Amino acid sequence: MEITPHVEAIRSDLEAVAAGDEATLAVAERLSRALDSSLQLRLLDALGQAALELSDQLPSGRVDVRLAGRDVTLVVVSDERPAAPLAEDEGTARLTLRMPEGLKSRVESAAAREGVSTNAWLVRAVSRGLDQQPRRRIGNRVTGFAQS
Repeated sequence: MEITPHVEAIRSDLEAVAAGDEATLAVAERLSRALDSSLQLRLLDALGQAALELSDQLPSGRVDVRLAGRDVTLVVVSDERPAAPLAEDEGTARLTLRMPEGLKSRVESAAAREGVSTNAWLVRAVSRGLDQQPRRRIGNRVTGFAQS
C-alpha cells in the first residue's frame, strides 16, 4: 500500500477548504507541505496499531508492518511449528469430547481441507495450543530497516 496518495488526498482537502482567496491558498499549500512527513508518520502509526489489534485476534501468528521505501505492506506471519510426532513408545488414550454441532462441522471441514482425519487435526490443534508461546506485545514501537 502506497501512503503518498493518502497524504496527497489530505493535502487536496486542505487546499479545497482554503480555495477562493489566493493568499489563503498559498498558506494552505505551505502548511500542507510542512505537514507531509508528520502525516506519513501518523499513518504508519495507525497501520502499526491496526496490525497489533489484528494480531491479538489471530489464533496463531501475527501481523507485521513492512516498509519498502514509501510502500507499506501488512503481512500475516505464522508462528506455527509442526507438531512433534508422538514417541513410538508413547501410548494413546481415548477421550470423549463434546462440542456444539456447528463447531464439529467446522473442525471436520478444516480437517478435510488439510487432508487429514478429524482426530489427527484435533491432536495437532491441541498440541499447538499447548506449545504456543505467550505473545509479546511491543506497543507502538517500529522495528526494521529504513533508508532515507
